[in-house]
Amino acid sequence: MSKQTKGTPWFVKGDTNGFFGLFSNVLTNFLAAIGLLAAINMPSDILYGKIVPGTAVAIGLGGIIFAIQARRKSLETGKEDMTAMPYGLSVPHYFIVAFGVILPVYAATNDWVIAWSTGIAWNLVQGIIMTLGAFVGPFIQKYIPRSALLGSLAGIALTFIAMNPMGEIFSTPYIGLLTLVIVLGGWIAHKKLPGNIPAGLLAIIIGMVLAWATGYMELSAVQEAASGFRIAFPSIAIGNLIEGFAYLSPFLAAAIPLAIYDFLESLDNIESAEVEGDKYPTTQSLLVPGLLSILGSFLGSPYPTIIYIGHPGWKKAGARVGYSMATGVGIMLMAFVGLMPLVMSIIPLVALLPILVYIAMTIGTQAYTTADPKHVPAMILGLMPFIASYVILQVNNTLTAAGLSASEIGFDVLRDNGVYYEGWSTLGASDILVSMMLITIVIFLIEKKFKVAAIYSLITAVLSFFGFIHAGAFGFGTGSEAALGYVAMAAGLLFLNYYKHPDEKHE
Repeated sequence: MSKQTKGTPWFVKGDTNGFFGLFSNVLTNFLAAIGLLAAINMPSDILYGKIVPGTAVAIGLGGIIFAIQARRKSLETGKEDMTAMPYGLSVPHYFIVAFGVILPVYAATNDWVIAWSTGIAWNLVQGIIMTLGAFVGPFIQKYIPRSALLGSLAGIALTFIAMNPMGEIFSTPYIGLLTLVIVLGGWIAHKKLPGNIPAGLLAIIIGMVLAWATGYMELSAVQEAASGFRIAFPSIAIGNLIEGFAYLSPFLAAAIPLAIYDFLESLDNIESAEVEGDKYPTTQSLLVPGLLSILGSFLGSPYPTIIYIGHPGWKKAGARVGYSMATGVGIMLMAFVGLMPLVMSIIPLVALLPILVYIAMTIGTQAYTTADPKHVPAMILGLMPFIASYVILQVNNTLTAAGLSASEIGFDVLRDNGVYYEGWSTLGASDILVSMMLITIVIFLIEKKFKVAAIYSLITAVLSFFGFIHAGAFGFGTGSEAALGYVAMAAGLLFLNYYKHPDEKHE
């Protein structure tokens, strides 16, 4: 009889680091999602009585499930250092559901219940598509190079994970840079800290002390958060789901590519975990965010969930199983008893954000150190769709704050001032899939497999034509201009394949 492994322990010392990092990340995103709905004046009985507890279940159960998955996998394989995959809300979607679904429906109906109902119906569609995507994921893994999957993760890390935190850090550098160096010293330089205190915890404590000592934090914010205390448990919202579908049709075209975005990002993160030695079953793992998004919609949540970026960072920080379990349980407890706004009124956000910067650094390092060096130029190209979508998001936010839009100013005026709004919007639409396809095409070009590259160009043309990429909406011919470009690219690749320069050797 073979010796039976004990498997990865339920909790190790590194899980403390992992918990403070992942929990703060998940909590921050959750609070930001809530804050957006509060900003558009959604009534608190819907926001805190319905949406918060329902969303917490979808988030919390995922953390628990992935912890159990990692523990079971360690028992099966004999690996005692398995790290659970991180999990939480899909960040881009809480902007979209607030301002692109719920607010327009409220403006049209003047009814917050109908607006919320439409939001949860939208989330149900997201969850169904993500669930279907779970069965497509292994096919994508087979035919898309690993460098394309990891390269697209590096793009997400550089832009949507790190840029806003770095902006916040340099807005308050006396707190942000000190906490950043503590995190990096503990997790990258592996410096032992006083009392062996975890780096993430020390950074939060020092940042909190500095913030309160210097007047950066305000007592009034704590009092306001405490006054909003309420206990709320999830409830079934099937009637609201049915009601919401009556108003959903204008938003379905955008829902499909956004759901594809989510399952592709989750797929990338499964691949990222495998590179670090933690191989999880693809379909089983992808089903978790898909099915829990569906469950969340039935409990009143308008927010889809995904497998998070950052597994390599948490693994290097020593986190294993407990950090995911503790995050899942912690999020549900805080949501049910109404403590989330209170916690964030006590701990300064700027003390938490260096952890996200560390995660982005780790993801980028993994992507570029595991890639074939000759494929790096393709991966650099794959960063550009994310940069484009990030820039467009900032431009749109700025114009909205000024009460303007790009069309009102004029695309020609913007272009004459160096802002290529239309081109960047096209490049960045469905950025993760655009990045994966561009990297794949150029990798096969680098390998001089021009016919294969041409095939992928034509596939990308089809995706563009139907609006899966390079278009603001899904539909027939919505991305026809970009599709024509990829057809031209395929023609160029075929020319490179069949043309033989006199200096080339003929086989």
